Amino acid sequence: MAAGTAAVTGATGFIGSAVVRKLLEQGRPVRALVEPGATAVNLDGVDVERIPVDVTDHDAMRRALEGCTTLFHLAAIYKTWLPDEELIHRVNIEGTVTTLLAAQQAKVQKVVYTSSIAAVGLVEGGLADETTPFNLFDIANPYILTKWQSERIAMRFAESGLPVTVVNPAFPFGPRDIAPTPTGGIVLALLEKQVPGWGPGGICTIDVDDCAEGHLLAEAKGRVGERYILGNDNVSLRDFFALVCKIAGVPAPKVPMPGSLAAGVALGMELWADHVSRKEPPATYRSMRYAQRNAFFSNAKAKRELGLRSRPLEETVRRAVDWFRGDYAKAKAKAP
Repeated sequence: MAAGTAAVTGATGFIGSAVVRKLLEQGRPVRALVEPGATAVNLDGVDVERIPVDVTDHDAMRRALEGCTTLFHLAAIYKTWLPDEELIHRVNIEGTVTTLLAAQQAKVQKVVYTSSIAAVGLVEGGLADETTPFNLFDIANPYILTKWQSERIAMRFAESGLPVTVVNPAFPFGPRDIAPTPTGGIVLALLEKQVPGWGPGGICTIDVDDCAEGHLLAEAKGRVGERYILGNDNVSLRDFFALVCKIAGVPAPKVPMPGSLAAGVALGMELWADHVSRKEPPATYRSMRYAQRNAFFSNAKAKRELGLRSRPLEETVRRAVDWFRGDYAKAKAKAP
């Protein structure tokens, strides 16, 4: 497939801006499709064509994709809590339908759809993989449900003839997490000594730049109608907290919290956000329940078929810590 112009939705976001940079490193022409009015700090110093467009606007998306060979569809709301859940359904689900319809009409030759490991089920006491059915209805928050539903939509487009390959990123960490995302929020909370303790459970992590590289590998090598888990290290919350704090030189949380207590604390944070602060809490009840189930995944398929890179977790954490302590404040100050 010819390496023509690549369109990237969500190009100003954490993973999206990393994908843009990886494409530019390959000398690729890039069309950054950005949310109207969104901060573009993550594209500072990056020379790309920028088109403000709402991913739910079909006609505008079709025009934006004209002449593009590849579409990387990353635009999504990655939040575990919102004051109004309508937005996450509109962007994550309606935006996927609209964007893929536009890609079909623009005759895009390859689509890499960014799903999430949240759309994959979990295996008790083991590693989930691309074949694990979704089994999280009891603990799924709106983000998890919308990613599961929108991935199913992407797969239906693949069945109908649109050349779609799906990637399922794990918990990404690294620089330029300006929002911050819920994953970056973990690091920031540890740096600010806001984490009271550690509970059971664990997560699968990946460096944001390795995740971005995985997107390009999926474009080049990924099979149509297949999903690929982009993850590297499976680590307990206790060990991850300890590693972040060791690298940052701050005290690690020392209080072990039973699962019910940790979930109760998260519920309290969520209720405070719902009724008092109206700001995203460090954790929510369902996000805590998810992590307590050990969100561990196998990357064997992505390594075997795509050649996914595995960067040491210590390097990834150090990059995240350095960014939050350095450029994060300056980036936030530039954001509207």
